[in-house]
Amino acid sequence: MDTGQRDDADAEFVTFWQERRVCFLSTPRADGSPHLVPVGVTYDHATRTARVITGRDTAKVRNVGRAGKAAVAVSQVDGRRWSTLEGVATVRDDAEAVRDAEARYAARYRQPRENPARVVIEIDVRRFLGTVRPHRDAPAEE
Repeated sequence: MDTGQRDDADAEFVTFWQERRVCFLSTPRADGSPHLVPVGVTYDHATRTARVITGRDTAKVRNVGRAGKAAVAVSQVDGRRWSTLEGVATVRDDAEAVRDAEARYAARYRQPRENPARVVIEIDVRRFLGTVRPHRDAPAEE
């Protein structure tokens, strides 16, 4: 078995999620319809955790917080290359989690503006879709 191809695929996937680009987060509204908004996302492949920093009074936070956990998806696209991370989200407001998420955001995008009402939506990633995905996982779904 050639593990070099797997390592290359995972490296491409990780790099794709480190490059600066706008992403989209989909959360479920109370009526079940999708709420889709542009966001900045960071992704840690070692822990399979995606993070979105935001204000505590946003619709996306209300949507995730309504049930305590919510099935969500984040996506990004670059021409014909695209990737979606699906998983279960929770809202964290503890200072350590927020600082960590802000540092990750600063590394991918820029230093975030000051926001005392900041929280982080953490996504436990369980499925990968798209043309750019890790090699070790199941084939993409479309």
